[in-house]
Amino acid sequence: GAGEAGPGKMAAGSAADAQARFGHSVKGLLTEKVTSCGTDVIALTKQVLKGSRSAELLGQAARNMVMQEDAILHSEDSLRKMAIITTHLQYQ
Repeated sequence: GAGEAGPGKMAAGSAADAQARFGHSVKGLLTEKVTSCGTDVIALTKQVLKGSRSAELLGQAARNMVMQEDAILHSEDSLRKMAIITTHLQYQ
């Protein structure tokens, strides 16, 4: 009976070792994946912030263009009025 117990113990021991090695490799892979995921989240956050900054700049540019357009239209209106006045002065 003692001879049989020895190989059985060896098999159980090597199975435990294999399980421990598997556990370590799984932990290692999990750590790698978590690190990789963290890096991706940071990159995504940076991209989102950059995008929101771009949207902010675009909005500002659009507002500036509207203001410029108003100024141009006002100038055009003034020029038209001056042209009418000039024409009236030429007739007199």
